[in-house]
Amino acid sequence: MAELSDQPLFNCRNCQNPLALRSDLLSKNFWGKSGPAYLFSHAMNIIVGQKEDRKLITGLYTIADIYCCNCGEVLGWKYLRSYDVRHKNKEGKFIIERARISKEY
Repeated sequence: MAELSDQPLFNCRNCQNPLALRSDLLSKNFWGKSGPAYLFSHAMNIIVGQKEDRKLITGLYTIADIYCCNCGEVLGWKYLRSYDVRHKNKEGKFIIERARISKEY
């Protein structure tokens, strides 16, 4: 983890497991199941669950819930497919709910 020590991290609020780098944060303007959420280009130390089609605010997507690999906390989801061409840019990206993470500097 030495290569991460100089970069701000977002950690699992439950167990402090590092989940994402500040440099991977794309937007703070998203909404998750429990409230405000962040969009990340990459996430680490997660488990990707079963894929499913889910109707979200901006349309229909194939997504998979993501979990902390250390404590199993549900963190958000990964966009696998957008059925709307206007939202294809979300594919492969991660939503992590603000209530599930803490920031470390």
